[in-house]
Amino acid sequence: MRLNDSFLQELKLKTDIEDVISTYVTLKRRGSTYVGLCPFHNEKTPSFTVYPETQSFYCFGCGAGGDVVSFVKRIENLDYLDAVKSLAQRAGMQMPDEGFDDSLSKQRRKILEINRETAKFFHSYMLSENGRAGLEYFLNRGITKKTLTKFGLGYAPDSWDMLLKHLKAQGFSQGDMIAAGVIGRSQKGTYYDFFRKRAMFPIIDIRGNVIAFSGRIIDSSDKRKYINTGDTLVYKKTNEVFGLNLAKDSGSSSLILCEGNMDVVSMHQAGFENCVAGCGTALTAEQVKLINRYANEVILCYDNDEAGQKALNKAIDMFKKTDIKIRIPALSGGKDPDEIIKTQGKERFAAMLEGAANDIEFSIVSARSKHNLRSTQGKVDFLNEVIKTLSEATPIEQDLYISRLSEELGVEKNSIKAQLEQQVKRKRYREKKNALNKEISESMRDIQRQSYDASASPKTVKAQDRLIGLLLKYPSCAKLCEGFDEKRLSEGFIRNVYLLTLDLINNGSSTDLINFSGDLSDSELGRLSGIIARFNDSGNYEREFKDCLGVINEEYSSKNSPDINDLNDDDFSKLLKQLADKNKNNT
Repeated sequence: MRLNDSFLQELKLKTDIEDVISTYVTLKRRGSTYVGLCPFHNEKTPSFTVYPETQSFYCFGCGAGGDVVSFVKRIENLDYLDAVKSLAQRAGMQMPDEGFDDSLSKQRRKILEINRETAKFFHSYMLSENGRAGLEYFLNRGITKKTLTKFGLGYAPDSWDMLLKHLKAQGFSQGDMIAAGVIGRSQKGTYYDFFRKRAMFPIIDIRGNVIAFSGRIIDSSDKRKYINTGDTLVYKKTNEVFGLNLAKDSGSSSLILCEGNMDVVSMHQAGFENCVAGCGTALTAEQVKLINRYANEVILCYDNDEAGQKALNKAIDMFKKTDIKIRIPALSGGKDPDEIIKTQGKERFAAMLEGAANDIEFSIVSARSKHNLRSTQGKVDFLNEVIKTLSEATPIEQDLYISRLSEELGVEKNSIKAQLEQQVKRKRYREKKNALNKEISESMRDIQRQSYDASASPKTVKAQDRLIGLLLKYPSCAKLCEGFDEKRLSEGFIRNVYLLTLDLINNGSSTDLINFSGDLSDSELGRLSGIIARFNDSGNYEREFKDCLGVINEEYSSKNSPDINDLNDDDFSKLLKQLADKNKNNT
């Protein structure tokens, strides 16, 4: 799918990739580029690079890359056209009237319309006489009508087709309803409401769109406590955070992360409007990255039961891979935030949040509970565990905790410090060695994978990548392609990009990355961005281009040369003549 070239060039001129990306990523200048922590994978050392000259980005850690359109598409979970529309609106431009297929974009909009109408239906039904059971459920949980409206909460009827009939009356097709996940289809081919007799929580994205639903049972008629919308064109549960649409506007630089939707609703009602919860049963790396975009600090308020504490430890490990600060409150007086607020009051809960410990403090407290500090061995085991934790702390934090531990345990401060320094040295050595080994193995694996996928030698893979880079940088190389058979290039990505590039050059269009966004997948754009990011200018690009063609032709010829034993007399004579002509030309 390719939009009008003049439109894309105007969009590029009016859209600076650095300005767009800096609204999601903190960027720092490094020479002629900008670097930051990648929003597409967890990291503490910046490997995400923005190139103003080529208006592209590339992450050397995870391989994500592309232009400004592909960045918005990926980070906002949009399709190509919706990403272009978003940027066009930002630049004050009108989309062209023709020249593209927006069927996918139209289906996304249709699903969002169905979801919005479904949310209105559930909310209105809850407020009707027939939906009294749903309203009483929320009221009995202490939720006010104002909060019900704020979150758009509702109730799904105890019916097999009430929503189905309502949406039909609004003009929606059954196919679109299934695509939205609000209607199901049985093996017999009959259609039915997916949510029935459940308290309904609409899941709203940061742009205010209803993208999915979570339904909670209000009695014991179903063993499944929650059922949720499956992945759709507009929703992937691993990418979304419940309540973030409201929490991001709270004015707070921290977010409170808890386990359940009801915790979020109760905490917002109590005045803690920076509270969110992950969608799905477990926190995901994508959700951690999303939270990291909107907060400098996260307060982890997980349930007090065994499952909650297990999830808490997992969340701590996941957030440690980012630069976000972590704090963990010592919750008491209830199994979860919702119960604590109801039984202890919001002031008591606020005090628990205020006294929340950082992740180091939490680890020390947890370690202290596991060891008998009245015994010598208990102190030794406790210190050995704590020193591993302190090896990840800042020097100031290390000094403060060493002083406290020395006083508490009666151990010389210098002894603890010496052991910590040894641990830090070992840790740095392992990290440096692991990083080097990882970089080497990933580089070798990448070449080997490309070589395997392309059925080509590593030498030819490099030649093909360089060929593409030269063609993009120096479009005049296109004249050297006359007589070259593109079928000699590896099938798939390389051949596709080669033909797309020639097509752009022959049509007088630019070879800017933005002109490839509509034709390549995210992974292909990432690979193309990697080729551009690693490209070095050539002193003699035409000579180098011919050399690349020579390497490609040589391997192709060697792979496709006929076996002499299989040739008949005529074919053998032709082969001898070809070899003679070749030798004559080379002399």
